[in-house]
Amino acid sequence: MALRHAVLAALLDGEYSGYQLAKVFDVSLANFWYAVPQQLYAELAKLEREGLIAGRQVIQHDRPNKRLFTVTDAGLAELAAFTATPSKPTSIREDLLVMVQAVDRLDPAPVIAQLEERAVAAAAKVEIFDRMLRRLRGELDEETFLREGDRIGPYLTCLRGRRFEQENRDWCEQAAALLRARAPLPG
Repeated sequence: MALRHAVLAALLDGEYSGYQLAKVFDVSLANFWYAVPQQLYAELAKLEREGLIAGRQVIQHDRPNKRLFTVTDAGLAELAAFTATPSKPTSIREDLLVMVQAVDRLDPAPVIAQLEERAVAAAAKVEIFDRMLRRLRGELDEETFLREGDRIGPYLTCLRGRRFEQENRDWCEQAAALLRARAPLPG
């Protein structure tokens, strides 16, 4: 998947400036696609040149002018072609897992500390996802929203992100506890 498809998908929710799009990526897409603001601005310019999005200038009197972007019919066609392409499974590339792999021949204390830090960070992300899920479904319970909600795609990707972070938290806590239990007692 290219960044272009993630940008097009994000713009389906409405008209955004580059700054707003960076915030959307930070909050809702970061669980499956990471991009820094500079990458997003460059991609917006490229997508506009290719006619996949349309931009319009907004004059602001008390702030710098901004451009707002929306997906064009050509952009929707690009997304349709993308969704018809078979996706390839991803693989994990995680430096913390390399550390755990090597821990048997090293002092486990730094690895245990990193596992515990990662578990705390993952738990915080789970809480963020829980708030996002509540906001997305509004007054509906989850079952009703999944059956009748307006935009289910963002909700499903948020569910996936939550489950991913929950599993990260659980695994990091388990691995840290196991390594701590196996560590030789100081003598």
